[in-house]
Amino acid sequence: MVNTPYIINEIYDILQKSSPFELTLEALLALGVIWIVFYKRTTKKMPMSEEEILARWTPEPLVAEVPQDHPALKTKIVEGPVGKMVNVNGKECINMATHNYLGLAEDEDIKQAAIKSLRKYGVGSCGPRGFYGTVDVHLELEERLAKFMNVEEAVVYSYAFSTIASAIPAYSKRGDLIFVDECVNFAIQKGLDASRSKIFYYKHNDMDDLERLLQKQQIEDKRNPAKAKKTRRFLVAEAIYMNTGEVCPLPRLVELRARYKLRLFLDESISFGVLGDSGRGLIEHCNVDKTEVDLVSAGLEWSAATIGGFCAGSSFIVEHQRLSGLGYCFSASLPPLLAQAAISALDRFESNPRIFVELRERCRMVSDKLSQLKHFQSRGDPLSPVKHLYLKHKHESWVHEKMLLDEISTECIDNGLAVIAAEYLETMEKHCPRPSIRLTVNRLLTEKEIDDAFRILEHVSEKVFASAG
Repeated sequence: MVNTPYIINEIYDILQKSSPFELTLEALLALGVIWIVFYKRTTKKMPMSEEEILARWTPEPLVAEVPQDHPALKTKIVEGPVGKMVNVNGKECINMATHNYLGLAEDEDIKQAAIKSLRKYGVGSCGPRGFYGTVDVHLELEERLAKFMNVEEAVVYSYAFSTIASAIPAYSKRGDLIFVDECVNFAIQKGLDASRSKIFYYKHNDMDDLERLLQKQQIEDKRNPAKAKKTRRFLVAEAIYMNTGEVCPLPRLVELRARYKLRLFLDESISFGVLGDSGRGLIEHCNVDKTEVDLVSAGLEWSAATIGGFCAGSSFIVEHQRLSGLGYCFSASLPPLLAQAAISALDRFESNPRIFVELRERCRMVSDKLSQLKHFQSRGDPLSPVKHLYLKHKHESWVHEKMLLDEISTECIDNGLAVIAAEYLETMEKHCPRPSIRLTVNRLLTEKEIDDAFRILEHVSEKVFASAG
């Protein structure tokens, strides 16, 4: 047992060798411990009664204050089927608002095939594809899509939005690099967020700006070749951009892909069933070797007039999504009647390719008439079924410009033309587009109906601008 004089001597020796700073710190620590151990509250607040607590409580409203002019308070009600004509708020309108490019939503044969499938399978299992959600019609649709796109394999998703939003993070992970057009749609943006990769946005359809970014990255790679060797690089683009209606320069993208060793993902959602002699999209339209595009995705909700989406490519690439595509693994499978509707749409694609020519003729017809509008400037490729109309005189306020377009849209509906102002999540978009009226083209529209639509649009814009001063 150590005796007391020895302990005192050791403490004295330690104090002799310690610096003033160490002594001060030790003293403060000792005082802190004493204060924590012996401190007691000398004053205690008297507990409030329940009545006082309730009297002081001011609950937050379940719904925040909503301005009277909020669009949600001006709901437009659609009655009956939606085709080239649509009934909005009891008014029969020419429909240039919905994405039914080929008019297949009005095809009776497709409707009857869907009804027959509904009677056979019901509305669906409500389970994901990997867990009692796959039925034979899903496998048939995937086989038909792969055959139609001339690729090894295709995988079907339940929603168009979740298709590309799931495909991107299935391959690109943290530390990887993605080069992407600044005008990509919101689904692609969410896929980029989910990937947690490093994102480089290049100017819209500007291949010189893209090459500048790639050259800059090439210089960075030379500084750290070990890291560069492990880093994967992706290039993401839309065939026809939803936010602009413009076609991407696919041959240049393919050229840069080869030169800088990138993996190219192409979203053909709008171009599928629109471009190409057989409606296969921009790859067919540009006569690009399909092996130059690593992954093709497309929605079935535009030209095919059903629900869902698909990715197509080599088996090596597509099979990976069955384990890593979040929308495939965790979403309920596509209802069989909608899968059957997609199969019937493919039947129509293959049996009557003339419908693609007719659609492109209508797209050119609409493009030719856009210059007649006095108060708008337009954007969109002549072959694109999506066109954007912007006010010729840009306003300083994004909100004010959007309100004017909403007013024009509402007046158009009252006059027999269904058009909408494009909606964007202003605070969430990476590069929020300028407000616009988005026009869509339907193959079934006649020349007279298109003339009537532009007459209404010109008349309404004159009226709105006259009242706005």
